[in-house]
Amino acid sequence: MAFLRVCSLSDLAEDTPKRVELDGVPVSVVRTEGEVFAINDICSHANVSLSEGEVEDCMIECWLHGSSFDLRTGKPSGLPATRPVPVYPVKIEGDDVLVSVTQES
Repeated sequence: MAFLRVCSLSDLAEDTPKRVELDGVPVSVVRTEGEVFAINDICSHANVSLSEGEVEDCMIECWLHGSSFDLRTGKPSGLPATRPVPVYPVKIEGDDVLVSVTQES
């Protein structure tokens, strides 16, 4: 599993998603409740950026239709979204936030 540096931990404001692209994959990186999460940045319902939505209670809300996704699992909590979005492993090394979007072989 290849981890890539996405930003500094100090660059992440609490509950404010940061959009990055890793190997062509759009990712929303979120610092909330003392942890850092990485979730695919594209809503499974409307194909819009999740990083433009709000974060609360470890959930990220799609700004277009209001579906919320669990940052830990990617599962939607209500309609209109019914499909989860991928989540990615995160490592913190010093002040560096690293994310892996590659699958293990």
